Amino acid sequence: MNFAKYLSVIAVSMLKFAGGPLTGLAIKLSWFETAICSVVGMMLTVFLIVFSGDFIRKIFRKDKPTKKFTKMTRFGVKIRQKFGLIGIAFLTPLLFTPPVGAALSVAFRYDKKAILLQMLISAVVWAIVQTLFFFYIKDLIFS
Repeated sequence: MNFAKYLSVIAVSMLKFAGGPLTGLAIKLSWFETAICSVVGMMLTVFLIVFSGDFIRKIFRKDKPTKKFTKMTRFGVKIRQKFGLIGIAFLTPLLFTPPVGAALSVAFRYDKKAILLQMLISAVVWAIVQTLFFFYIKDLIFS
């Protein structure tokens, strides 16, 4: 049954989006099944973080929050300033991971519906592009 294969792609996509298409290719799913499972995986992570973000923030927040700026958070701030939520959503599957992209969106206090919509659009576009790319490269290499 393909259910275990689907779960594998979903689980990998929850943590690193590009891993979903690679996993789907490795376990011989069709490109369409792989793309759908990759979208589902990313959106599960985004959904969980968006709707538990306030709860998580309360748990980890101390009396005085410390500001830690890493290269990734600085980059996220630059993307937000230039492109807003659309930029963060667009780069989440490529540069950020789904948890980081969702956490950045929540941290910048974007509307939850807007986050879900933009991340869904980005996930669908990048799932199709990345999956077709990896499947095309495989055909070129092994033909």
